Amino acid sequence: MDFIEALKIGDMEAIRKCPKADLHNHFVLGGSRKYLLEHSGLDIRPITEPLNSMDEMHAWNGENIGSFFDTTEGRRMLINATFTQAKEDGVTILEIGEDVWGLGAFFNNDIDELVDAFESAHREIAPEIELRLQIGMSRHCDIAYLEDCLSHFWGCKAFYSIDLYGDELAQPIENFIPIYRRAKAEGLRLKAHVGEWGTAEDVRRAVECLELDEVQHGIAAVNDPSVVRFLADHKIRLNITPSSNYLLGRVKDLKTHPIAELYHSGVDVTVNSDDVLIFDSDVSKEYLRLYQSGCLTAEELDNIRINGLDAN
Repeated sequence: MDFIEALKIGDMEAIRKCPKADLHNHFVLGGSRKYLLEHSGLDIRPITEPLNSMDEMHAWNGENIGSFFDTTEGRRMLINATFTQAKEDGVTILEIGEDVWGLGAFFNNDIDELVDAFESAHREIAPEIELRLQIGMSRHCDIAYLEDCLSHFWGCKAFYSIDLYGDELAQPIENFIPIYRRAKAEGLRLKAHVGEWGTAEDVRRAVECLELDEVQHGIAAVNDPSVVRFLADHKIRLNITPSSNYLLGRVKDLKTHPIAELYHSGVDVTVNSDDVLIFDSDVSKEYLRLYQSGCLTAEELDNIRINGLDAN
């Protein structure tokens, strides 16, 4: 059964069998809850009603997970859980990675040990998946601290991309220009979280200042037609996470999610999970929810799915 027909009849098993990409997945919260229950005894249940802030999300994280996985073994378990989840969901391109601070916290400041944690899980659990290993940074961190952490990552050819996430208002995006210039020189694909909580102009400024190839979220762009046109004209991909946007109160409902207007305006969009454990948002469910809400047609969603599988 093809993807379009599977969506139309709501056949989740058939949807899962169709190849798809997950280009916006935070592995710490991106894994299989069944795997984690079996291997840790921790039963992590997703939220069911929208939250009012990121603070509430952090509180949920503290109550349901806390520091349970804050060891090398725990980190490896989360990585294994994410590959298990992706394999079960029919994901064939998976982009995940560790925050730069995690190198010292969990991997003895040994970049080879960190890379091995991902690559060994990849080989053992889902070798058929294309792994795109990412360097992650928290936006609230001091620039000098990030540059010190990144000194261990530069020159390591295992990494595909770099991403910036966290509080969009923590500090000006311009502060990160030197880091992104170096990342570009290293041949990394340039990504950043922006336009989830900020404005359309924030999206444009981040793309221009950091020379981004892709934006994680970016949905605020829809509020300014000139920014939408800017993204379409410059072929900037938005890696969107619908259930996350709804459950964090960024959109009213899935039917009116901005992904439809962005797609119809020619912006390159993809559908992704974000944090599976919190939002119950594996990629197959995201596609089906968008279809069943009436946000996009099955044909449009299939086009988005295929587009996400294109090599970059």
